[in-house]
Amino acid sequence: MSKRFHVKDLALAKRGRAKIEWAQDHMPVLLAIRAQAARSRPLAGTRIAACLHVTTETAHLMLTLKAGGAQVALCASNPLSTQDDIAASLVKDYGIAVYAVRGENRTTYYDHINAVLSISAHLTMDDGADLVSSIHREPQRYGRDILGGTEETTTGVIRLRSLEAQGKLRYPVIAVNDADTKHMFDNRYGTGQSTIDGIIRATNCLLAGSVFVVAGYGWCGKGLAQRARGMGAHVIVTEINPTRALEAVMDGFQVMSMSQAARVGDIFVTVTGCSGVIQRQHFLVMKDGAIVSNSGHFDVEIDLAALKRISRSDRTVRNSIHQYVLKNGRRVNVLAEGRLVNLACAEGHPSTVMDLSFANQALSSEYLRKHAARLERKVYPVPAELDQRIAAMKLKALGVPIDRLNAAQKRYLSSWEVGT
Repeated sequence: MSKRFHVKDLALAKRGRAKIEWAQDHMPVLLAIRAQAARSRPLAGTRIAACLHVTTETAHLMLTLKAGGAQVALCASNPLSTQDDIAASLVKDYGIAVYAVRGENRTTYYDHINAVLSISAHLTMDDGADLVSSIHREPQRYGRDILGGTEETTTGVIRLRSLEAQGKLRYPVIAVNDADTKHMFDNRYGTGQSTIDGIIRATNCLLAGSVFVVAGYGWCGKGLAQRARGMGAHVIVTEINPTRALEAVMDGFQVMSMSQAARVGDIFVTVTGCSGVIQRQHFLVMKDGAIVSNSGHFDVEIDLAALKRISRSDRTVRNSIHQYVLKNGRRVNVLAEGRLVNLACAEGHPSTVMDLSFANQALSSEYLRKHAARLERKVYPVPAELDQRIAAMKLKALGVPIDRLNAAQKRYLSSWEVGT
């Protein structure tokens, strides 16, 4: 492995650069932040270790951090989410240190994380907390210079809060995922559309008229259920949270247990952030030809080990589709090895929505560089003023005007005297 980078093929850079340039027109907020950062250099001298999906949109985040003066090293946060042409372009055209190859095995995946951590980062930027967990597993080796970090996704925030609860979190981390301008848009609209995109690209199946099972009704599940219904599917939601299950009912979806849904579903998608969502007993009662996929961060939501044990044979029937023939003769088709279907089978979220998420990452990094010394070793929300600033910038870019409170309205909202 090169000390400076490890990508599949630098010859792919030309194609990658064209994609990066195409995405630029759809990320006006991040471009505005980049222009300001290039002038003020808020990250000058800052080393940032980033473990993110290596996509077109991530490229623009890296370029924004670099424009702000940071030295950046990037690796993949999932073995199947890297776009090799983007990785090549970041190295060849933009001088970013990238360690990511689509389809890399577990050993290479962690070798890449270690390569990124070797820069002795001041800030970490994570998507799923594998980077942070590596630091915490080897505290004598990594993390001496770290001031703070950011976390992009729900799964990572869960892991970080576990570290905090146990008193083991070594530095402050901003939960970018929890910003309104992240989870309300990226998780809902981004995951909803990109997951459907991945399933259709992989299978070329028709959603209209199908029974589409969504496991989990968080922000990702909500967006996915809405998009599937919009494509004409009959949507079933499974949940463990009574409030979310009730919300799904009120939103007009059929809600039932996975044991019930497994018998009637044509297409299954897990978006829970938990493990063992679809298990042995569910596979055994599925229809012949059922399609099973995951859009949660890790490949633990579908119990593939159990599926293998109850299968008499398996084969790859199409790119990204692995078909298992059960001992009862029924076939179960698993997409993308149970990994993120939207990134493994498609291109991930559209640039327009990642503009918001990565604006949060960029501004949170600047905030940490300035304020980390005063923060405790806790998981923090994105400061409200940054969240609102990003929303206002996006509206401006879209040409959408909104009202402002006048002086009388501000007085009314801050008073208690005026009543009936």
